[in-house]
Amino acid sequence: MFRILCMFLIVLAGPVVAETRVPVSPADISLGFVPVVRKAAPAVVNIYARRVVAARRSPFAGDPFFGRFFEEFGAGRPQVQNSLGSGVILSSNGIVVSNYHVVGEATDIRVVLNDRREYGARVLLGDEEADLAVLQLDGAPDLPTLRLRDSDSVEVGELVLAIGNPFGVGQTVSSGIVSGLARSGTAMGTARGYFIQTDAPINPGNSGGALVDVNGDLIGINTAILSRSGGSNGIGFAIPSALVAQVVAQAQAGKTKLERPWAGLGGQPVTPDMAEGLGLPRPDGIVISQVHPQSSFAAAVRAGDVITAVDGQPVNSPAEMVYRMTLAGIGRTALITRLRDGVMAEIEVAMMVALEDPPRATVETGPRAALPQMVLSTVNPAVIDQYRLPLTAEGVIVEDPGPYGTRAGLQAGDILRGLNGISFSDSVSAAAALEAVGRSLALEVQRGAQRVVLRLRG
Repeated sequence: MFRILCMFLIVLAGPVVAETRVPVSPADISLGFVPVVRKAAPAVVNIYARRVVAARRSPFAGDPFFGRFFEEFGAGRPQVQNSLGSGVILSSNGIVVSNYHVVGEATDIRVVLNDRREYGARVLLGDEEADLAVLQLDGAPDLPTLRLRDSDSVEVGELVLAIGNPFGVGQTVSSGIVSGLARSGTAMGTARGYFIQTDAPINPGNSGGALVDVNGDLIGINTAILSRSGGSNGIGFAIPSALVAQVVAQAQAGKTKLERPWAGLGGQPVTPDMAEGLGLPRPDGIVISQVHPQSSFAAAVRAGDVITAVDGQPVNSPAEMVYRMTLAGIGRTALITRLRDGVMAEIEVAMMVALEDPPRATVETGPRAALPQMVLSTVNPAVIDQYRLPLTAEGVIVEDPGPYGTRAGLQAGDILRGLNGISFSDSVSAAAALEAVGRSLALEVQRGAQRVVLRLRG
């Protein structure tokens, strides 16, 4: 009951909007950032994670012919990788936020507090794309926490502190300013977020640490730098606290992976040339080129419309729109600002996950099939979203080509459109066709924008 109450309280508290200031008096200057550090540092932790990496796989593994001759080729022992990073305590009952690239897929996680206390931890929710992970400390008593500030209130030029454990030297504080906002697609890994840029020095080991304002409130989780040397060059990125709050809320609701609303839209940023033709005073927003019929936007948006804002916040790229929709949350409505035929309107659109309609009906082809051990699924909105397929994709997707399919040239993510001139639209009929085909087959495959026909003879 106590754990549930703590979780409920942190969700109710939510991000705060803080009034910022700069040191103006001699007393302020003499103190520097001491009061801020005293307040924030105890809630920033060091994280030591270990993961077991599988041995290098033989290129002949799973091959129906060569596999038995090269069973020992390339075999090696599993290796243990250690990673070092930082984290931030957001709940007194031991909820800690860090980067996915620090703790993702870790088999052993140790968290060391500012006062040198040490606890084990487990991952409640991990999302590689957002590069965020939520941890639960084991057996930790009442802990110091950081308060979340609404990152939409952050402005360029604000003084900030980065707190973490760079290069494993111990907890360190560095200062700087907010250098930029709305930086998309510039962080590491597969992250497509909406980053806060800072010149506060961030180095390896700072990942997952806190970016705080002059009031000691959390505005972001440090995630990456742009550097040729590996050290700080004054261009660092932090994941905004608004996204952190959404991730924590989903973890507390029992989710193990961040659920994002599905737009089901295709589009591109408005260019200066487009703006004039669309009647826009400046190049703002995203011009829509496609709308999936099962999208929640289908009733309110059509090709040629321009979406300029979500919940009053401007969006100028698909990544920004996904970010804003994620903050709105699954099951809620977002206010979409739409331009159509020169008329601006605000419409409410439900935020929903991609539908499993029709069911993906995953099947594995049997031993009598032309290509055995191949895993197939019916394409639906959820599959389109998962595999980043074109909105017009239909047919059957190859989730795992299996050893025979791999030898034939198939890859995971390929779409099967037909066999020997007979089309099929679902995985069950595709598996049945592969079972019934003779010794010769012509398999129609779509890979990205290309369509090819694989001709095989048994």
